[in-house]
Amino acid sequence: MIHKRLIRTLFMLACVFFLTIPVNAEEKEESSVDVKEIVLGHMSDAYEWHITTWGGHHISIPLPVIVKSHEGGWHVFSSSRFHESENHHYMGFYVDSKRQGKIYEEGYDDRPWDFSITKDVVQIWINVLILLLIFIPCARWYKRHRIEDGAPKGMVGMMEVLVMSINDDVIKASIGEKHYRKYSPYLLTVFFFLLVTNLMGLIPIFPGGANVTGNITITFILALLTFLITNIFGNREYWKEIFWPDVPVWMKCPVPLMPVIELFGIFTKPFALMVRLFANMLGGHAVILSLTAVIFITFEINAIVGTSLSLVSVLMMIFMNALELLVAFIQAYVFTMLSAVFIGMAHPEHEH
Repeated sequence: MIHKRLIRTLFMLACVFFLTIPVNAEEKEESSVDVKEIVLGHMSDAYEWHITTWGGHHISIPLPVIVKSHEGGWHVFSSSRFHESENHHYMGFYVDSKRQGKIYEEGYDDRPWDFSITKDVVQIWINVLILLLIFIPCARWYKRHRIEDGAPKGMVGMMEVLVMSINDDVIKASIGEKHYRKYSPYLLTVFFFLLVTNLMGLIPIFPGGANVTGNITITFILALLTFLITNIFGNREYWKEIFWPDVPVWMKCPVPLMPVIELFGIFTKPFALMVRLFANMLGGHAVILSLTAVIFITFEINAIVGTSLSLVSVLMMIFMNALELLVAFIQAYVFTMLSAVFIGMAHPEHEH
């Protein structure tokens, strides 16, 4: 009897709970939360660094705009100039929100030469500064101490363990004992740059939050560096395996089937590096920002729904942020490991 009353009560509460949703939803036909703006606005590059919104006003750090007009003149001004005019135009230039928020010149459909100091550029400078603050004290410690003084402790010791782990277990193991030394500086730099950049991207407030590794331009440059190092310093045996591999002659001549496939592989490897890093970091940020938007949307629908779903969203955000911490390390590790593998494949030993 008690169970029947409890079930009936819960049923009535559920009916009241769900019946309130459509009533309030009708009142809020148009949501003031722009999910597209929240997600894409935070993930895309920008000409200013948005800090917060207070009292309906956006608080941002304006950044320098450096563009060359179609007539050949250079223009340097602050991005805040766009907000001072009524139509948000300045000196014939404007930011087109419909075309990835890039700068365009009035009367032209193609973009002018743009060398502006954007949000991603500033984030890279901050990340480089952080790397210098970490590694310069480490270098000074090794200058002041000898091997007989023992192993370092604290942050220097932690960095030594991490550097030796990547150097010995990844770089040396992938490239080989004979050639790994000259590639270690590049690969270690790439690893720590990606690790710091990925971690800074998870900080929601200034001086973090820029989605640098989710910008395909950045991942393209990193993959291009690996591509150039791999092919410029590849030995004779590497190029022989591409243009005259050890396969039956009919697969190489008169139709160069295998050489074409091998040559095509030169470009697919760095392409995979670029897309893997870009897609993983972009996807992680998109999920976290979408969960954030869910909180605001559900509160506009109904306070009860908003409270209950916000709790779920917050728990999911904590889980995703913890997962992104792991992904930040894994993506830096995988990019370094694959780069080392590609470089090692460019140094095959001749079989006697």
